[in-house]
Amino acid sequence: MEIKQEKKGNVLILNIIGRLDSNTASQMENELMPLIDKGDDNILVDFSNLDYISSAGLRTLLLAAKKMDKKDKKIILCSMKEFIHEVFEISGFTSIFTIAENEDEAMKEFE
Repeated sequence: MEIKQEKKGNVLILNIIGRLDSNTASQMENELMPLIDKGDDNILVDFSNLDYISSAGLRTLLLAAKKMDKKDKKIILCSMKEFIHEVFEISGFTSIFTIAENEDEAMKEFE
């Protein structure tokens, strides 16, 4: 898994490439949590290059969402492939996260 970062205004965009599973969730957590701790940015997680997510990946995102909520900041997910969106629906995570169709739509949510 690879995470590419890009900043647009007060939004940090994270593009996750590959699989977010039990083997890579700790890598994601180790990269994401310090960004949340040290930054005052909202976070957009772009899933367009994510090929798979497991419960370990969902747990990492949930931890990030809780941490962002404590800082009164938003974390928005976008560009999910249909089968990954189904995982979010089945797990009930669609009620926890704002999920945008694409990056442009997500950026409007931060305004």
